[in-house]
Formats: sequence, C-alpha cells, structure tokens
Amino acid sequence: MNFNFADLYEAHLVAPLFQPFAAATLDALAPAPGEHLLDLACGTGIVARLAHERDRSGRIVGVDISPDMIAVARRSAPAIEWRVGDAMQLSLEDGEAFDIVVCQQGLQFVPDRSAAARELVRALGPRGRVAVSTWRPLEESPFFREVHPIAERHLGQVVDRRHGFADATALEALLREAGLRDTRVTTLTRTIRFEDGAAIIRMNAMALVGMSEAGKGMSDEERGRVAGAIAAESAAAAAAWVDGASISFELGTNLAIGRR
Repeated sequence: MNFNFADLYEAHLVAPLFQPFAAATLDALAPAPGEHLLDLACGTGIVARLAHERDRSGRIVGVDISPDMIAVARRSAPAIEWRVGDAMQLSLEDGEAFDIVVCQQGLQFVPDRSAAARELVRALGPRGRVAVSTWRPLEESPFFREVHPIAERHLGQVVDRRHGFADATALEALLREAGLRDTRVTTLTRTIRFEDGAAIIRMNAMALVGMSEAGKGMSDEERGRVAGAIAAESAAAAAAWVDGASISFELGTNLAIGRR
C-alpha cells in the first residue's frame, strides 16, 4: 500500500500529539448537546471526530485545504461532513452558522491570518465561540529545540512554521480585531509519548527539509537523503527523551477562546 503524508500524519501523529490537545480544547469549550461545530484546518479531523464521539446530536463539519487530509478523515469517520476548503475564504451554505468553531494548529500556516480570523467569526452564529490553538515558541519545546540546529547544519536557516505564531498576545489581538470579545489565552502543556520514536524523528526531519529554502530546490531523492542524515543525527541528540523504542517530551500550546 502506498502512503502519502496524510496517511503518515494519521498513523503517527494524531493519537499521541493532536488528540490530547483536542480533548483539552473540547473540555474547555464544554459543548452543549446539539451544538453545531466547525473544525477548520482540520487535518484528518481529530477535533471533529472527538466532538462527534461525545455528542452525536449536533452537526459536525470538518474543512481542510488538503484533499489528501480530507480523504483520510472521510475514511476515519464517514458519518461526519467533510469538505475541502480554504480557511481564508470559507464556502458556507446559505444561512449556515456554527455554535463553535475550532482551529487547532492551523492558523500559523495560513498566509493571511487576519482573513482566516475574520472567516472564523463569519462562520459563527449568535453568541457562538471560537477556540484557536498554536504551538508555544520553539525555545519552549526542548525536543524540537535540540534537533533544530542539526537540520540547519544540513540546510542553512530553517524557519519552523509549526511554531510560527507562538506569541499569545498577538494571537489574542488578532481574534479581538476579527470581532471576538471576552477573548482569553491560556497555556496548555501535555507530556506527549510516541511509541515509534524512530518514525517521529524521521517525520520531523522530513518536515524541516520541507520547510527549508534549500529543500525546495532539491529532488525527491536528495530530500530523502538529507532527511535521513538529519534523522540519524537527531536520534543521538534525542537520547534524553528516549525510553526503549519510544520518545516522550513535554509540549505546550496557546489556547485562545473568545465569543462573538
């Protein structure tokens, strides 16, 4: 079977990395029975899937710009409504509105964050609420901070877009400017455990190559070779977080919640 990135994302990242924070976000929002929820920039849809498991009486919709991510989401939870769509320009049905809109670890990748924030608000019904999460700074993520210079030795400067909107004050201001009130940002921290540590080290190396300017000019073969070299060196640097075949470390996120 051929695996694309969305398959790898679902197989290796969703349960250990994204699910704990998705559960914490839903706990903070405390959706009432029957509330409608939009999972924006949903990836393979873990927020939508957990919301559906908790309450099947409300309408749940997941939207992501990647058809591959949406294909995996559909296979994982066919009862949920999944759409391919752009966070900066949502295609909403006439009169469509949601009680809750969640964007988990997606806003930092959007080219126009202000446009996406306005779309989050536009999708809300009266008194609706929004939850947005973005990873804390790279400097506060010891595992990723330690292996980052290894990638830069092979690639030159790498801007890690995963941590590209880590400023809690800027996140709160963006949502207020988009029209939300009572906006507050808290920090959530979880200990994340990857049972297949080698796979995560390799995927992280691949991600860093993909985010680098040098990687954009490489052939697929060269990107694979460089990612392999980065992964091999990263495995040695990650010894402090290794337990047998697994890797575990603390990771923090901003969680912003506001109301229309």
